[in-house]
Order: sequence, then structure tokens, then C-alpha cells
Amino acid sequence: MSKKGRVLVAMSGGVDSSVAAVMLQEQGYEVIGITMKTWDYHRSGGNSDKETGCCTVESMNDARHIAVNHGFKHFIVDIREEFGDWVIDRFVDDYLGGRTPNPCVLCNTHIKWAALLKRADNLGCDFIATGHYAKVREENGRYVISRGHDPKKDQSYALWGVAQKHLARTIFPLGNYPKTEIRQIAEDHGLLNVANKPDSYEICFVPDDDYRRFLRDRVDGLEERVSGGKFVDKDGNIVGEHEGYPFYTIGQRRGLDLAMGKPVYVTHIDPATNTITIGEKEDLVSSTLIAGEMNLIKYDKIPEDNMEITGAIRYNDDGAIGQLTQISDNEMKVHFPAGREAITPGQAIVCYEGDDVVAGGWIKKVSVGMDDLIPA
Repeated sequence: MSKKGRVLVAMSGGVDSSVAAVMLQEQGYEVIGITMKTWDYHRSGGNSDKETGCCTVESMNDARHIAVNHGFKHFIVDIREEFGDWVIDRFVDDYLGGRTPNPCVLCNTHIKWAALLKRADNLGCDFIATGHYAKVREENGRYVISRGHDPKKDQSYALWGVAQKHLARTIFPLGNYPKTEIRQIAEDHGLLNVANKPDSYEICFVPDDDYRRFLRDRVDGLEERVSGGKFVDKDGNIVGEHEGYPFYTIGQRRGLDLAMGKPVYVTHIDPATNTITIGEKEDLVSSTLIAGEMNLIKYDKIPEDNMEITGAIRYNDDGAIGQLTQISDNEMKVHFPAGREAITPGQAIVCYEGDDVVAGGWIKKVSVGMDDLIPA
């Protein structure tokens, strides 16, 4: 074994994870590549021509081709059952509960790292590595995630749920690089089959990016169960009929088919009554949220009540100044004095101190407007 140790690299067949593997090999690690099959595209429905994710035969072959050419082992592992139980079932349950899920964070938290470490142990690997644009370091006995160098590609938001014991064995080789340099490194190392491969933004198990179609296919009789719901204004007046509450998200403006004479947005979803409240842009602003399933990263407990942080409420959110208070071992409250637009239950809140992740959690409750009182 190499003096630096043996590392299991998650290889999706894309440029980022491919460069990560080659980088680590150059740095003196003994690299083993692994590609995880999470989903069958033929079960997804929709447009099968859009197979751009990590579970396609082409992607697996690209990963294996790079491993063979650079002289390290590569394995494909089937984690479809684990992935389906955790990620897809919760994806569906969230929409049926009137929430908007974030399956990529769920995958990282419950599937990818646990599955990687299980296989790493079986293969005698000291570390695992991925192609995420983020950094991790040890500080005061904690393993701290921080933003990647490239603000346009930073993926720290999607990693808040990774456990400390998993971060202790994690390497992010790309954290200090911009994406443009990674593509150049790929070309320089002859990784021509992936160097210019486009980034994939769709949910891997919804390749046509139509989650409504996926829900209809997945849940028998869903349309019949939820059709005929009502749009109401903030005063409770019925202003129209919709296709069913699971097919809408907070902040949505397009596709409402309401002739209101002004732009209107989804401001609240009530699954119990199949009612969707609509309002104007200012009605999307609220000040306070409570998040559950909290994971602490930088500290073993939040240092003080109303700790000043920058709170990101969705992927690619620059964040806003807020005040963080720990409520219990697994809940936290975040207050945004200036308000935030479209805080959405089911999405994650990630709290930063500078570039460091302090904590993250799943948004459960949101205040009405700028009122600090969280509704039950």
C-alpha cells in the first residue's frame, strides 16, 4: 500500500470525479475507483434519450476506461435497493406532504457516504474521496466543511448532513480549484472522453426533469386523489382550481393558469385540504424558520443563542445574514431580520460562519410573513 494510504474514489463518469481520481494517484495515494448504480433509467419513464446521469452504461464505461488507462482498479456496486428506500421514497413522501424535497442532500447524507465507507472497509481503504467542490479540515477535534474555491461550483450546501465519523475519512481533491482549471487538467491528462462532458443538473432518477410525471407514474391513482383542489387568496377566497397540491412548489409563478391581472405566486400549500394559497411577491417574504434533523459541523453545539450566521435556504443561494439558535439536540431556529423570499419546507437550511458550515437541517416550519411566531 502507498505511504499516503489507499483511497476509494466515487467515480460517476463525469469530469470532476475522474480528475479527482487521477489527482490523488499523482499525489501518491493508492486509488481504487467505484461507480455506484443507484437507479435503472428504464424504470424512470419520461424521455429516455436524456440519460446524462451517473447510472448509465456510458458513464460507467467512461469511469472504467479512465481507471484502466491509469492503472488502478475499478468496481461497480449495486445500491439500488438502499437508494430507493431512502431517497426515492422520501422524495415522494415529501411532495405528498406538501414539501419540496432535496434528494441530492438525502443521497449524500444517508446513501453515498455510508455506502462508500462500507465498501472502503471491505477493500481495506483508509479514505474515501469525491469530486465535490468543497473543502474539509480538522479543527478543535471537529471535521469542518467549508466552501469550495469556485463560488459558482461550490457544493458545500449539499454536504451539511455528512456525519463527523464519515468526514474524518473524506478527501475533497477539487476544493481549491475552479471548474475551468479542472477541465484543463482533464485535457492535459488525456481524459478526453470526459473533459468536455456537460454538467448534469437534473435529478438522477428523473432524467427528463419532470417530477410531476415521475410522481404520477410512481403513485397509483394520484391524479384522481388530488384533482379539483382550490387556489385561494390570502383572505381565503377561492380564485381558481388546480391539478393537485403535490404538483406545485412554494414560490412558483409559471403554470398556475390564473387570470389575476398581476403576477401571483404560490405562498402556501395545505395537503390536508388540497388547498394552495397564492399571493403577490411580497407575500413570499418571511423571517423565521425551524429546521429538524440538524447536523452540527463546526461545533458540537451552537456556541450562543442568536449567533450571527449566513443562512442559505436553497442550492446556489448566496445566503443572507441571520441569527441561529439551537432549540434541542436536533432542532434549530434561524431568524432573518431582513426576511427571505420563498423559504420552503422540505428544503435545507445551511448556516455558515464565513466559509465554514456551522450546521444544517431540514426546514419544517416557516413564519407567516415577518411575524417571528412559527405556526404549528
